[in-house]
Amino acid sequence: MTKPTDPILFDATGGAARQFERLAAIMAALRDPVSGCPWDLEQDFLSIAPYTIEEAHEVADAIERQAWDELPGELGDLALQVVYHAQMAQEAGHFELVDVLRAINAKMIARHPHVFGPESNMKSAAQQVEDWEKIKAAERGAKAPAGVLDGVALGLPALSRALKLQNRAARVGFDWPSTAEVLDKIVEEARELEEARDRLGPEELAEEYGDLLFVMVNLGRHMGLDPEACLRAANGKFTRRFNYIEGELEKIGKAPRDSDLAEMDALWDQAKRAGVK
Repeated sequence: MTKPTDPILFDATGGAARQFERLAAIMAALRDPVSGCPWDLEQDFLSIAPYTIEEAHEVADAIERQAWDELPGELGDLALQVVYHAQMAQEAGHFELVDVLRAINAKMIARHPHVFGPESNMKSAAQQVEDWEKIKAAERGAKAPAGVLDGVALGLPALSRALKLQNRAARVGFDWPSTAEVLDKIVEEARELEEARDRLGPEELAEEYGDLLFVMVNLGRHMGLDPEACLRAANGKFTRRFNYIEGELEKIGKAPRDSDLAEMDALWDQAKRAGVK
């Protein structure tokens, strides 16, 4: 069987540009119709998209754990996803990798006039965020007319997408004036969820539960909190405390399945007193 022979495929020398070029060449070799990898050749945009999302989350996970030794590999996995999609796009005649890089380079320069243009860079971070949003709004305005919520990616994690949708709506005045109204709405939605539990079917129950989650995101937004980051932190805390429970049970020759709620709840409280966060 024919094997790829391009020297760049096996050249680990050179700087970042050379290695990025090498990654693109490796991806092209994997997708070669004659000598490529059967699995890679079977993939398309839809089948690869979940891996793209997964790799982004693994980058965030490594950062959350401060696993700096793992982060280069995770960032490499994410870079591969960009190259993968670009290779498939080139094969389909949509665009090439160079178009991806030119687009992001142009965007970053255009959106930072205080660095690359005539504007002063003596601005606060908050002012820079405001300017960034104005530039994005102008870019959207230059395109075909669209709704306020258009362009918020469907593939985002649900909490992140809810936050972006709410931010978009808030920019045109569709927002509660303070956290007090949001808290009132949470009470209302919780009451509706309780009623749905007793008298409605699974679909209506899921709808009410979704409404409550959506308002919880809004509360975080009003408090300046990122719900995705908050829930990620809560997940981590739960994991560490449950690991503590498992560790304490193991000391007495038991596992969670051999325990009961009362014992595990007591160990949970013990983990809190021990400062497990």
